[in-house]
Amino acid sequence: MNEGSPTRSRLIVLKAERQAMQEGYVFLDEKCLLLAGAMLRELRHHDALLDALGAAQQAAESALRAALARHGLDGLSVYPALDERSLGLRETRTSLIGVALREAELVVTAQAAAAAVFPSPEAEACRAAFVAFAQAASALAASVGNLVRLEREYRRTVRRASSLHDVVLPELEREVVEIDGALEELERDEALWVRLRRR
Repeated sequence: MNEGSPTRSRLIVLKAERQAMQEGYVFLDEKCLLLAGAMLRELRHHDALLDALGAAQQAAESALRAALARHGLDGLSVYPALDERSLGLRETRTSLIGVALREAELVVTAQAAAAAVFPSPEAEACRAAFVAFAQAASALAASVGNLVRLEREYRRTVRRASSLHDVVLPELEREVVEIDGALEELERDEALWVRLRRR
């Protein structure tokens, strides 16, 4: 119990504080549920993006084999690449209970590339397949970032809720009970003293 004599005003303050802490715990508990639901949704989205990345990787490998068969390693290594200025990242930002959620999309603004000396459909298909692979990878990277931020916020919220439930609320409850008991004892002593004074 805190130092000082127990008073009714102290008891009222403690009960109000206990009520506020209980409401805070309920809020944090609901926040944990919302974050867990968001993590499950993001995990399903992540799995779909991971499947898309695997398919894009297989397509890129197949296109690379075809281009290598046509041009050879030396010929393909000097084949003009897509100009990096024609690639841009479009980002969409949302927020869930203060947690930043992002979606990223690699956008090809123009298929501008230097003219190849020996152009071929295989090399062009290889370039397109690797652009698609990079697009799938950028979308997946944004999803991984979302999962990391959601998990970090979930752990922090669980710690706070546990601290309230396991430490703060029991201490407040114990203090309320002690002050309540001390006040009852004081009232009994006072009543006994009044009775003895009347005799």
